[in-house]
Amino acid sequence: MKWIVKPSTLSGTISIPPSKSHTIRALLIATLADGESVIRRPLLKGDGASAIGAAKSLGAKIDFNGDVLKVKGVGGNFNSGDELFDMGNSGTGTNLFSSAAALGSKFRRFDGDSSLRSRPFRPVLQALKGLGVTYTLEGDPKDLPFTIQGPIKGGTTTVDGISSQFVSSLLLSCPLVKTGNTTFTVYNIHEQPYIEMTIWWLKKQGIKFDYASDYSKFHIFGNQSYTPFDMEIPGDFSSATFSAAAAALCGKAVTLQGIDFTDPQGDKGVFDVIKHAGADVTIKQNSAVINGLNTLSGKEINLNAMPDALPALSVLACASEGTTSIVDVAQARIKETDRIKVMREELCKMGADITERPDGLVIRQSSLHGAVVHGHDDHRVVMSLALAGMIAKGETVIDTAEAANVTYPTFVEDFRKLGANIEVIED
Repeated sequence: MKWIVKPSTLSGTISIPPSKSHTIRALLIATLADGESVIRRPLLKGDGASAIGAAKSLGAKIDFNGDVLKVKGVGGNFNSGDELFDMGNSGTGTNLFSSAAALGSKFRRFDGDSSLRSRPFRPVLQALKGLGVTYTLEGDPKDLPFTIQGPIKGGTTTVDGISSQFVSSLLLSCPLVKTGNTTFTVYNIHEQPYIEMTIWWLKKQGIKFDYASDYSKFHIFGNQSYTPFDMEIPGDFSSATFSAAAAALCGKAVTLQGIDFTDPQGDKGVFDVIKHAGADVTIKQNSAVINGLNTLSGKEINLNAMPDALPALSVLACASEGTTSIVDVAQARIKETDRIKVMREELCKMGADITERPDGLVIRQSSLHGAVVHGHDDHRVVMSLALAGMIAKGETVIDTAEAANVTYPTFVEDFRKLGANIEVIED
């Protein structure tokens, strides 16, 4: 699929799609709980669909009623379900469900699409090995497909925190270990707000654990259990990044609904970034209004806590006076693509003045022009290039645009509602 994007002026109101991160955590906890949970308004496509498939592979029974899921969990039966886990494009789902799959002694195999096969999973597998789990990398030196077999045993291990998902995976599964307590240390800590989100879920479930204030060490008490719950999934601040940045670039009075600023999602910090750049931002508890008629100015932006914002904020930087430095976000290189490298390459095709650094980008104000660009099958790259097309002169053609369905299946519909000039071409 291709998108053809032309200069646009945005205004109006949209609702932000449900959070991928909350959806996956909710499905995992519901799957491991003893009883039936109700998950309202989850992300049902893309990464959400992959998590639903993984929940079923673990043995959960799931009934659909519109945008409501009823999930009957496996309780303490960690050997139910299937051997095969098809995780599609979902790195988060793969990381979080891999530890859960190792709670029992059943042999499990994880695989996914070509993009997923290029991403790192060895850090969480190595951490689990320290707790008695065995694994095999079928595609070595690549980390996927892999097979894994538990059960996880209480003990001590270490995990690389370059991705918060490796840490969250252990946090979510170790409370259910039946053979004692677990202590693990974390080095190279990144993306702390996503660890905080997992801690929020554990506290909501009444799980007993201790941890260092800097998240460098956790002690998880074993032989605990999850209880059924009823929850509506909040809007996704990672998805809201695109409409917020677009509103700052070419919008007037754009209202984003369905985002809860009391929620632990770290990407809500994007609204502060946009405001400091010069956009007019009004925040309420469950919505935000952005007016982009003001002049934007370049700043230093530390994205260690919210690396998913790098692609969209790279485009914002192109339209900002002076120089913008995006720093301390080396982990953006191990996402669906090397997003630092990819955003430099694709925006340079459109006339951007960008220098790549090991941990980020230096972007000078640039007048963008339309071009044929490559979306790299990366949902955040595709959507960010669409933002670039909205402020570029002429016509921008983006391939692999179907990748947006991973987290934001209604992107084109929502942006057209705001006035975006986007044409969809089916291959």
